[in-house]
This record gives sequence, structure tokens and C-alpha cells, in this order.
Amino acid sequence: MRAIAVSAFRAEPSLMEVPKPDPAPGEVRVKVEYAGLNPLDWQTADGSLDGTVPHTFPLLVGADFAGRVDMIGGGANRFRVGDPVFGRVTAPPVGRCGAYGEYLCVAQDSPIALVPDGLPLRLAAALPCAGTAAAQILGGTSVRSGRSLLVVGAAGGVGSFLTQLAAARSVGVVAAVRGDEKRRMAALGAAATVDTTTGPDGLATAVADLYPQGVDVLVDLVSTDPAAFAAHTALVRDGGVAVTTRGVPGPPGVALVDFRLTPTAELLDALAEGAARGGLQVPIDLELPLEKAPQALAQNRAGGARGKTVLVI
Repeated sequence: MRAIAVSAFRAEPSLMEVPKPDPAPGEVRVKVEYAGLNPLDWQTADGSLDGTVPHTFPLLVGADFAGRVDMIGGGANRFRVGDPVFGRVTAPPVGRCGAYGEYLCVAQDSPIALVPDGLPLRLAAALPCAGTAAAQILGGTSVRSGRSLLVVGAAGGVGSFLTQLAAARSVGVVAAVRGDEKRRMAALGAAATVDTTTGPDGLATAVADLYPQGVDVLVDLVSTDPAAFAAHTALVRDGGVAVTTRGVPGPPGVALVDFRLTPTAELLDALAEGAARGGLQVPIDLELPLEKAPQALAQNRAGGARGKTVLVI
């Protein structure tokens, strides 16, 4: 089968011919139709999990998928051949299966769920990583109606979902983005949008005008430099919460949450139902053939994502 893989950590991803996987007992094999691109994909290929979990090479890239069950492994199983499903590849060894390939195998009790009627597979493929991250971040911060939330990197996949989910709770969302995204972010529910490319003090000034005491919660999806993260945490009120998804240490005196994703099938079900009903928009920025995955990964690595990129397998 065709798949995007790397031969070693930090090697260039390329299209390869690899054996089609066979499902073990308790697994299902999925014929993948769409894969969602996430920063986690190139980070894993670069070795971000090296030393923490087993890997195998060639390492097949990608975690988020949508397709149809093609084969059932031995034993009882909650799925049937032909079921439309979506989810995330999580089981070690990393690289045995990847979403950027024609087939993959996942355990039936892993983060995999049925795609509900009315939700296209291309949209389902964009939900697992970004959607569950947004939902879990929001739940972990316990931000309530009438409170304020500053999202740095709001235009990307996680930020787009987080803005919607928070706005649905009547949270005042300040979306910090790169470029003119005011109309799009307002459509997703942002109360205010700030273009961080207009000057070094633009974000601080905008937040001070809106919330003189500081925002209740900061979610920084992009900063990898402690100084940049500290500048953003300075915009949080006393007693507020700062969340990083990039493992950056926070300055003293800040209630810091170092977010780690823990997806579940139940959460996938809830997100898919919301998207199928139309209450949750799934922002697709690009739809590309599998052959374009290496270029798409390079573009994502460069930053500045707008919504989600989906690969057609």
C-alpha cells in the first residue's frame, strides 16, 4: 500500500510502498479515505517521543483518520465491516500504522468512533486531535460564562475549535492571530480579534483596553520560548490560569497548566454529534492529495496555519 513515512528521525517524509497491516485480535483495519494533518505528525517524525515509547521504521506518519472498516481482527468487536469510522492512531509502536496511508489498524477500545449520519468523512478526519484538545483544554480550565479567555494562535485547528466551544459557553474570547482574521474569528464566536503582526505591544494594549485587570484564562498554543510565554502570561489577572500546549515553563506566581492530550472515544462521539448537527464548524483550510503531504507538513512546520489541512488518501 502507499503511505507517507520517514526512514529515520528528522528524515524527509516521502511516499513509500509498505505492506498492508493485518488486524490483531481486538483490532479493526480501516481503509483510510481522509487524514487530518496536525503539528504532532511532524513533531513525532522528528523524534519528539523518542525514549518514551517504542518506535518502528519506516515510521508511518499521521494520527487522525476517517474511513471505513475493512477487516475485523479475532474475538468480539463492537464494529462491523463497512462501518464509517474516525479516530486517532495511539497504540505503540509509533510508526507501525499511520493515518497518511491507505490502511491502518487500531484497537476497538482506542480513540475510534462511528461517524454519525450527516457528517462527511472529510470533516470527521479533521476532528480528533484538534477537537479533543480544545474540549479538554476548556474543561481543564473550568472557564465559565461571563469570564474571559485569551487564545494565542486562535486561527489554527485547536484555536478554531476552542474559540467556538468557549463562545458557546458565553465566554469572552480574545483571539490572537497572525494576519487579518477578524471576520473569520468573529464567525467562530470571538468577541475580539488581535493581529499580533501589527506591533510588539498590540496584543497587550488590546487586552488592557478590554480587560484592565487581565484575562481570566490564557491558552497559548504557539509559544515555544519562555520569554514569549511570560509576556503572554503577564496579561492574565491575579488568580488566573495560563495554559501551554508546548511544554514551556511558566514564570513564578502563575497557575500553570502544561496540557497533555488524552483522547477518548466518548469525546469523539460528542464532537462528531456537534459537527453533524451544525453547532460545531469544522474549518478546512486545505484539501490535498496524499502525494502533497510532505509539502503540507513543511508548510505546517513553518507556522501560520488557518484551520485544518486534510489529505485525501
